[in-house]
Amino acid sequence: MYGLSLKRSLRDSFLWAEPLLLTALASLIVFEISRVGIIAWQFDRVVATGASHFPFVLLQGLRFDIVTLGILLGVPAILSPVFMISRFSAAVWMPVVRVYSLIVLGAVVFMEFATPSFINEFDAKPDRRFIEYLIYPKEIFSTLWTTHRPQLIMAAISVGIAVYVLNRVLRARTQSVPVLRIWAPLVLVPLTGFIVLAAIRSTTDHRPVNPSTVVFSSDPLANEMALNSTYTTLYALYEMLREDSQFPYRKVAFEEAVAAVRNNMLLPSGLFVEGKDSTMHRHQATRSYDRPLNLVIVLEESLGAEFVGALGGLPLTPELDSLQNQGIWFDRLYATGTRSVRGIEAVVSGYPPTTARSTVKLSRSQRNFFTVAGLLAARGYSTSFLYGGEPQFDNMGRFFANNGFQTIIGRHDFTGDVFDGGWGVSDGDMFRLADDFFRRQPADKPFFSLLFTTSNHSPWDYPEGSIEPYNSPAATRENSVKYADHALGEFLRTARNSPYWDNTVFLVIADHCSRTYGAELVPIERFHIPGVILGGTIDPQKISRVVSQIDMLPTLLSLIGVSGNMPAIGIDQTRTDLGDFPGRAVMQYGGNQAYMEGNRVAILQKRLPASEYVYASGTLVPATGDREFLNKAEALANWPWQAYMKGSYHLPPEAMTLR
Repeated sequence: MYGLSLKRSLRDSFLWAEPLLLTALASLIVFEISRVGIIAWQFDRVVATGASHFPFVLLQGLRFDIVTLGILLGVPAILSPVFMISRFSAAVWMPVVRVYSLIVLGAVVFMEFATPSFINEFDAKPDRRFIEYLIYPKEIFSTLWTTHRPQLIMAAISVGIAVYVLNRVLRARTQSVPVLRIWAPLVLVPLTGFIVLAAIRSTTDHRPVNPSTVVFSSDPLANEMALNSTYTTLYALYEMLREDSQFPYRKVAFEEAVAAVRNNMLLPSGLFVEGKDSTMHRHQATRSYDRPLNLVIVLEESLGAEFVGALGGLPLTPELDSLQNQGIWFDRLYATGTRSVRGIEAVVSGYPPTTARSTVKLSRSQRNFFTVAGLLAARGYSTSFLYGGEPQFDNMGRFFANNGFQTIIGRHDFTGDVFDGGWGVSDGDMFRLADDFFRRQPADKPFFSLLFTTSNHSPWDYPEGSIEPYNSPAATRENSVKYADHALGEFLRTARNSPYWDNTVFLVIADHCSRTYGAELVPIERFHIPGVILGGTIDPQKISRVVSQIDMLPTLLSLIGVSGNMPAIGIDQTRTDLGDFPGRAVMQYGGNQAYMEGNRVAILQKRLPASEYVYASGTLVPATGDREFLNKAEALANWPWQAYMKGSYHLPPEAMTLR
């Protein structure tokens, strides 16, 4: 009798959760039916990615369905035990839970019914465009009623049936739910909270799952098969809410900003191939080959000039230092920001920083945003991203897969005896995989690959015994830098003896400095990074003018012999007509932004007038503001966000056709 009573007591303690669990079950069924239906409808698209991906899509689909339900039902699940400790509060709360559950299921059914029409229109599952259209309900309903009337009627009927059935089921289960003992929430709230958090995160990795987690191909729609439409819409809303659309500096008209950017590119006006609101122009490579060369970019994590002996830093990078006389070495190269995603957008897309988050994370740049990978893929290159960490970190996997990268290799693709540290597989293991990957590339097809290192990152762990430590304990930033340099040196020595060396151009460049701090409005020296271009066709040269990360893209295209139209605004450093041009760079530091031209620096601060300085001996010395110079800085700060919002930074139409 006691055992039966205990069993009944435990059951009664969780009866409050039954309506939410039934709603979750009904939603899971809807999600799965819709997913299977869309896969069947788009069968050719999925098959083209490989039949082995079907189980992946279905399993990851279930995973993201649970994530979605954790988001939708988490709050009432956590709060319910608190309201169930008295009959009065329970009598009020349970009808609220029932109504909320009906709304959730109705929304889930409606979103899945809306998905096919949205795919037909945009070749994507509902995203920010779906939300933006809600601003115009009259116009949108009129359009839907005219062009999608059968689907709209079917959706309304289906939502009505689903809500009616669930309401019948829940009504009986929300009228006589036993109240809980007063101490029960002390146990149930933390327990429920843990379950909800686990469902939403869906991983023990550093970052929760996101759309990058399910990327497995270069087809954006195929990658979205695992995501239900409620999730894609909620994620789009999350992205939109995090975008800072309030421009903090003096606003400049778009055409004026574009004109300033064009002038800053130092190109003849006849090379621009679109209207006055575009930077699309003809890039003419300064070199040509019968077969374009391969391109490999090694993006070194947090490797600021302060650690590079050849740039006046600590003696931690003998391998990198030795390269200054073996390739094109940049003495005054500057990062655009303080985060990896800033370095990625600058090097891979040639894009300067916006006042919002990096375009790697922003929603409008997740498709058809210009990247060197997209341009080269359209010219027959195989393109790849190799990373020892988790590709979903900072949304990299999604951004890359949707913008030209055909192969993505991350932490979980490494097998065998590898050193797996806090942020991923060691640089040495990543480079060994990269070398093997490059050796297996077809000899008659050029390739492009972005390699992103991880070892120079806290908690500063690396393979024991691989280096002689610079200081103690072993796990220090300085020792991690020394190991990263050691791994880079080993890779380059191996590459020099490989069959691909003579046909490949290598760029070794940092994403940003290790720590960017200081009392200056913008601590210029903390943006100083190393960069060197190597390869069998590269003659040694030192470039001492100011150079920005955004200049690397056109420079590399020239060195591999690729010409074509593109919107990238960087300056090709192989051009012979630059003469005494001092160079320029843009740097973003918190709410401030610097535009440096030679030793002249304009500083923009939020909602304050722009000011001018001279950069001398590592400090900013106030100078009389030259209005023309400040206007240029303000225009160059305005343009990236405006171009992003207008969608003008895209692949040229001919490249989009060739993909």
